[in-house]
Amino acid sequence: MEDLPPLLVVEILSRLTDSADLARCRLVSKTLNSLSHEVRSVNLLCTLSRYLKSRSPETKAHVTPFKAIFNNLVRQARCLNSITIGVDKSLRDISYDDVDDESDDLYLTDVGFVKEWLPKVCGDLRKLSILDFLIQSCWRKSEVLSLISSCCNGLMELELKNAWLSVDRLKPMTGVTNLKLEFIKLEDEDLTKLNDCFPSLRVLNLVGVGGLKDPKIHLLHLESCLWTVSNAPLSLTIFAPNLVKLRLKCIKPKSLVLDTPLLSDLHLSVEEAYNFRAKEFCNLENLQLESSSLHSLLGMFPSSKSIKTLTVDSLRWTEALETSKFGLEALFDVFPNVMSLNLGPGAWSEAESCFWKRGLEDRNAMKELKEIVAHLVVYDIEVTLSFIYSILDKCPNLSDMALLHPKEDSGAANSLISRCTTYRPRVKWRWGTWKEGSKDT
Repeated sequence: MEDLPPLLVVEILSRLTDSADLARCRLVSKTLNSLSHEVRSVNLLCTLSRYLKSRSPETKAHVTPFKAIFNNLVRQARCLNSITIGVDKSLRDISYDDVDDESDDLYLTDVGFVKEWLPKVCGDLRKLSILDFLIQSCWRKSEVLSLISSCCNGLMELELKNAWLSVDRLKPMTGVTNLKLEFIKLEDEDLTKLNDCFPSLRVLNLVGVGGLKDPKIHLLHLESCLWTVSNAPLSLTIFAPNLVKLRLKCIKPKSLVLDTPLLSDLHLSVEEAYNFRAKEFCNLENLQLESSSLHSLLGMFPSSKSIKTLTVDSLRWTEALETSKFGLEALFDVFPNVMSLNLGPGAWSEAESCFWKRGLEDRNAMKELKEIVAHLVVYDIEVTLSFIYSILDKCPNLSDMALLHPKEDSGAANSLISRCTTYRPRVKWRWGTWKEGSKDT
């Protein structure tokens, strides 16, 4: 490797997915040691194996502290533009009972630790990820955001995970366009400060951010947002006039307000929405809805003629079949121009239950439908077949239908295949299986 051109060696070293290998390369030769200081990225994660060795009485004396390895990697770096430091996902299974609460060897958002290295490398830094060890960080409030905002004037992407963050003395970071916060503890006023200090955000991911009661996102340039709300806020508001893609998962907000006129791709998962308000979605083309109360949610959803691809599912369908009010007609009343429809197992079961009670009413909008993917749950094969036949009769332009059955229900599937192809041979039939929590096959 030493015979390769220096620029190529630096390129190879910069592409190492685990910078622990970079530390090992420095020990091989003086040439590699020298060139390693030219790398543009450092990516160092503490593995479960290293963690366990650092705790074992037999091996801990021979394990170099994780923070020391990282400091050594970045201390003499000349042009770092990307840094990732954190703990591996495998450490998520570590129990609080297995850890000394006073330990801070993996407390990575510790301001004292970050001060040791960030001011030395911040000049060229464009991307920074700190993935903390939740057991050591969740009870310590960190002001690392203030430090980052003071040092990193050229930062464009910031990711922080598993921490309790303070926004005290946080300065505006107008260059940051991509912000990811995962399993972070904040408060409503903290989120307001983030709105003010990250005005240029185009991508925002908030996953499991707790402590919020009435959270509001107000970002004028935001284009893509993933927001998974871990608690049950009283209200939830998004004002983002340029938002194009939104994936939102929450529990039972008392109020849900979306002011996102340019939205074209929406995935909304909500147990119940007591007061859902949204302006008309004139550009929405792809919609995924998951709810414990689909009928109620559809009743509050603004009618949209632009939606072509629709996916729906029920979150608690096994408990609600007897009282289900969700029928396919409701979908076409709200989304009359749907061309491709994907029904999850919960939505299919509820719709089939409604069909069995009152049949399937004719709707002109159903004539636009060309494709259906149905995740079947067969309780009575004759009822399921009657429902399928009725859909075929009410949707004359339907040309493609995929019937996916549970893997353990192959007997009913064989009968369905034969009878459906006989009933409507001109339809392109597709068959497969589904299993909860996995992709269709």
